[in-house]
Amino acid sequence: MADEIQVTKGISHDPVVDGFSHHAENIAHDREPYGPPGLRGLVANPFVLLCAACSTLGGLLFGYDQGVVSVILVMDQFLTEFPRVSETASGAGFWKGLLTAMIELGALIGALNQGWIADKISRRYSILVAVAIFTLGSVLQTAAYGYPMLTVARFIGGLGIGMLSMVAPLYISEISPPECRGTLLVLEEWCIVLGIVVAFWITYGTRYMAGEWAWRLPFLLQMIPGFVLAAGVYMLPFSPRWLASKGRDEEALLSLSKLRSLPPTDRRVRQEMLDIQAEVRFHQETNKEKHPSLQEKSTKNSFLLEMASWADCFKKGCWRRTHIGVGLGFFQQFVGINALIYYSPTLFKTMGLDSSMQLIMSGVLNVLQLVGVTTSIWTMDSVGRRKLLLVGAALMAISHIIIAILVGKFSNNWPAHRPQGWASVAMLLFYMIAFGASWGPIPWALPSEIFPSSLRAKGVALSTCSNWLNNFIIGLITPPLVQNTGYGAYVFFAVFCVLAGIWTFFFVPETKGRTLEQMDHVFKDNSSATDQAKRHAIEVELIRAQQEVAHREIA
Repeated sequence: MADEIQVTKGISHDPVVDGFSHHAENIAHDREPYGPPGLRGLVANPFVLLCAACSTLGGLLFGYDQGVVSVILVMDQFLTEFPRVSETASGAGFWKGLLTAMIELGALIGALNQGWIADKISRRYSILVAVAIFTLGSVLQTAAYGYPMLTVARFIGGLGIGMLSMVAPLYISEISPPECRGTLLVLEEWCIVLGIVVAFWITYGTRYMAGEWAWRLPFLLQMIPGFVLAAGVYMLPFSPRWLASKGRDEEALLSLSKLRSLPPTDRRVRQEMLDIQAEVRFHQETNKEKHPSLQEKSTKNSFLLEMASWADCFKKGCWRRTHIGVGLGFFQQFVGINALIYYSPTLFKTMGLDSSMQLIMSGVLNVLQLVGVTTSIWTMDSVGRRKLLLVGAALMAISHIIIAILVGKFSNNWPAHRPQGWASVAMLLFYMIAFGASWGPIPWALPSEIFPSSLRAKGVALSTCSNWLNNFIIGLITPPLVQNTGYGAYVFFAVFCVLAGIWTFFFVPETKGRTLEQMDHVFKDNSSATDQAKRHAIEVELIRAQQEVAHREIA
């Protein structure tokens, strides 16, 4: 027979059920783990790895569509069809930047809308909506004739990519055990970079084809992983946290049990489920207190409550998290990464490399970024997010500063200074490894961990929108920046690397090993005495309900 719970009026003594205690924020040390951290933990639970890998195929689409442009923009076959972006055309820098940036603009809008879609129809089904939109954009890109059609097609494809880039980290964070959540979230960035690498070398090969299929074929091929993702969605379980937010607790418990490969009666599963329920209830009750006039069911109130919940991301209890999510998206772009990916052949030209070597080194650049990201599979859950961000910012700043000095001193006569040119290339390659190991994966991973359940989809959407908005800005400003300032582009990005490190030091907390339900304690923004008392009462009520069910089953 289950033990009777002992409830006191104070909040210093937590109720105990079958040997485990609560609150969620106090169990960092006594919570029994599901297994070892990182990769070793995934060996014991391959199902959750398979689910995460399937959902991150969206990252592969994103990376592929991003990387496919870098070689296509310098193909003679492409420039024949789209002379507006040729180097000899008037205003080519702007038109090239606009074509590149349209995918970011579409992704910005797609990510923003995916917040309410993922809340409404589930994380799982919102992936299908995104794939459908992306496929439409891919078809139009493949069939494009004329600059306006290609620009619109990339915008539509961007809508789908933005939606996928928002929902994949969100879904992974909600299904992952805390011990290996960081490792699984790295998969998003790993697939993005893998997509960039695959796209680059495909287009590097197709540029030798005669005619328009040299550039149409790479656009066509990007639909294949989209179809695989659409088929794989039917295998994915619903997020237990999304189910709990909809009051479907029994389904949530079964989904969680399946994801942990443990029976629903397992003590660790029951404890995690109780923490999920308590966190959902706490934020639902807090929401009712914040917006009491909007609780009556009506279309108008539903719309106003949706708008109010977006505003809540910027209010007490969440604004620090939103600041971190948006800040990570900003700095990830302004440390210079996508400027290097999009325009790497042009940048290598400024370092004195011939056209063939420019393309080859661009491909090597992408491969080394993949190497960097691969290292974070081990370090995310061992070293931690904060330390990686700090070290990565320092190493990237050093790389940019050295490149700026070399380009500034020797770019007027590279043939006479070949060793210095190759030293610049070496520092650029070193930069890619440093970025891949730090600021590549973490800005995708961290936002999906830090927001409360009631605002998680919207918070991740805002963070992803920041990434895409700044990606869009970088896409527009990089061509004229490189064209008009030379080494000044590297100074510009070095300054932002330094600022990224300073900002991280003062504002970004460590989330390694914490459950999603412990983030209120990490940020200390919902942990006042009143909040703790409210959580305590909710937990007592849930535990009592659990025991009543147990008593009835025994009777």
